[in-house]
Amino acid sequence: MHQPVLASQAQPSDPWPFLPGRFSLRVVRAQGSTLWTDQGEAILDAAGGAIVNNIGHGRRRVAEALAAATETLTYAVPPWSTPSREGLAARLREDWLPTKLDRVYFSAGGSEATEVAMKLAIQHYQAKGEGQRTKILGRRLSYHGTTIATTAVGGHDARKAGLGPLLAPFPQLETPYPLRCPAGADPEAQLTYYLADFDRVLAAEGPETIAGLIAEPIVGSSGGALRPPEGYWPAIAERCKRHGILLIFDEVMTGFGRTGTAFAGDHWGLAPDILVGGKGLAGGYAPLGGVFSHRGVLDPIAEAGLEVMFHTFGAHPGACAAAETVLAIMTEEGLVAAAAQKGAFLKACLEDVLGDHPQVAEVRGAGLLLAVELVQNRETGELFPRERKLTLSVLEEGLKRGVYYYPGGTGTVRDILCLGPAMTTTEGELEQMATTLRAAIDGALARHA
Repeated sequence: MHQPVLASQAQPSDPWPFLPGRFSLRVVRAQGSTLWTDQGEAILDAAGGAIVNNIGHGRRRVAEALAAATETLTYAVPPWSTPSREGLAARLREDWLPTKLDRVYFSAGGSEATEVAMKLAIQHYQAKGEGQRTKILGRRLSYHGTTIATTAVGGHDARKAGLGPLLAPFPQLETPYPLRCPAGADPEAQLTYYLADFDRVLAAEGPETIAGLIAEPIVGSSGGALRPPEGYWPAIAERCKRHGILLIFDEVMTGFGRTGTAFAGDHWGLAPDILVGGKGLAGGYAPLGGVFSHRGVLDPIAEAGLEVMFHTFGAHPGACAAAETVLAIMTEEGLVAAAAQKGAFLKACLEDVLGDHPQVAEVRGAGLLLAVELVQNRETGELFPRERKLTLSVLEEGLKRGVYYYPGGTGTVRDILCLGPAMTTTEGELEQMATTLRAAIDGALARHA
């Protein structure tokens, strides 16, 4: 067993992290899928940080591209063109984006990008003279960012705590959660249940009042790699089109190859009206988010003379250069296909070591976005008490054994461990992630045996 890496705890007098007493490590370097702390201990990163890193750490080619871009041009206001912005936009349209998405906007991160997408949906209909369309549909189990608007539209109880007075109410749909669907385990019954919920909310709100629906095609860490029953997204997309509701896919976590396709919507052959990307866009080498749409959405806004305001550090020249290089490496090395193949391998490893575990309800996901849900009773699905903080215990036990996993859930939904390693991670490392997770779960359970 590794020596505990928990020795690098922040002290109450330390300026970082922002909230004293929060668990913290001091990471001083990284290579591939391995991090090293200031104590010299190696940590295998099964989470890709926050499910961000896709091409592995230490790619000199990306660092050199970023350095060259900032040496040539440190900063330019986001609406202006620069070589790195033009290069990234061209690569996205040539290699990545659905054909119909021919316009790009760059922010400094995913939260900014999702809020821009929400604003676009509202502005689109205001510009068209449909001023009654003032609502964005969200879903009850979701996460879309940390701004006030994205926190409000999302369904993440823990991250809304203490912010109630600031959060406007948004109408919300049920999030497909096959393991816990009230209609039971039959996929057809599940599909009927969730589509009926959509129809019920639409009737209650009035479809003529709704500008857009924002959703993750495959729910990220808030639900733990939740994939809806087959037929769900094509049926929802058809309903949105019929009622004039713009479909916004939040692919900050699932986009750019994470689920084994360029974007998670590709699993159903769907291109939304507005697509939001982040995380894997620059692979952690620079802060960057993207909003991708088409002229049908944007032309009315321009014709009405409305502003789509930029963020100061959006489309930063260095970040755009880093992102273009990351995406070039992804294409050259076939890393989207690698995510599909390695994801299937890791899922099989997890099922092999955890399939008979009495506290493992499910191993699920797509590509290299996987999750393990823990329960007190596998037969009934009963959760562990919230105060037990089982997810945190498993994380600590994993770190003691030299592997980092990503915490999932919303507080209400809980005890979910997510895995989203780099697409360059070796099969040996993937096997280590799976076997160590079994040991970490058992270690955490033993604390309160």
